[in-house]
Amino acid sequence: MMDLPFILNFLLMCAKAAGLLGFVSISVMFLIWWERKISAHIQSRLGPMIVGWHGALQTIADTLKLLLKENIVCREADKLTFWLAPLVVFVASFLPFVAIPFSKNLIAQDLPLGLLYILAVSSVGVIGIFMAGWGSGNKYSLLGGMRTAAQIISYEIPLVLSILPIVMMTGSLSMNTIIGAQKNVWFICYQPIAFLIYFISAIAEVNRAPFDIAEAESELVAGFHTEYSGMKFSMFFLAEYTNMFVVSVIATTLFLGGWQGPLLPGIAWFLLKVYFLIFVMMWIRWTFPRLRVDQLMDFAWKFLMPLAFLNILVTALVMALIK
Repeated sequence: MMDLPFILNFLLMCAKAAGLLGFVSISVMFLIWWERKISAHIQSRLGPMIVGWHGALQTIADTLKLLLKENIVCREADKLTFWLAPLVVFVASFLPFVAIPFSKNLIAQDLPLGLLYILAVSSVGVIGIFMAGWGSGNKYSLLGGMRTAAQIISYEIPLVLSILPIVMMTGSLSMNTIIGAQKNVWFICYQPIAFLIYFISAIAEVNRAPFDIAEAESELVAGFHTEYSGMKFSMFFLAEYTNMFVVSVIATTLFLGGWQGPLLPGIAWFLLKVYFLIFVMMWIRWTFPRLRVDQLMDFAWKFLMPLAFLNILVTALVMALIK
């Protein structure tokens, strides 16, 4: 017979996973509605207004519509790759929640290498996007997948380099330890350049405008998910907004003191900071035009990466002088 502690731990793990999945689903539905309203106000219009109060139930209606739509698989598709791609993309966006500290004690698993774990599992998503482009049997989708691979690999380097100064200052990869080190001063005060590099790279990592060349509708129809419909398409949508939440969580943890703040509970401060950064991402999307492919790649390799290396060097020199 199986040990009782093992069964209890397994049931607890399943309960945590179900709770996180429920939070992710509700959060994504809210973010989709929120972006519609933000974009509408930026463009001097109302946005969804009919279904529910100010269109609050519109996302639920859209979800039901996608669930009822037919899942079409085009004739030229590699069926196994085509079916697996949305699953790989969503799982890669969901796994980081294991190590996210919503408050001091509200964390699924406080890993000593939590930051490294989050960066590692979230980077797998690019494989799923490339699978979608390749498996669709569509040249536009393949171009979108290739663009995504080039873009994410390029911007992941300055993103990781922007995180290194924080790791150097704290000597830890634990998310809670990094938050605890900001008890008196948030690290954005010490590392404003690192924060800007991280935030710009994070926007490119999640394929948001002005870095959305992977799904540029004016060039590629919809890019890597052109041939997807129904629930499989909604999984890509779910993954995009989940990834926005994850990159904002990392920024909040590393630069904005995480769940720390006066008066309000830790989880309230944490979510306020995260959703503020998501709001800035949405604001940027509906304000700036899309970059060309060559401009996007030049910006990563010729500007962000040298700046990130320079920031690491300056941080190391300052730390050496202080000691």
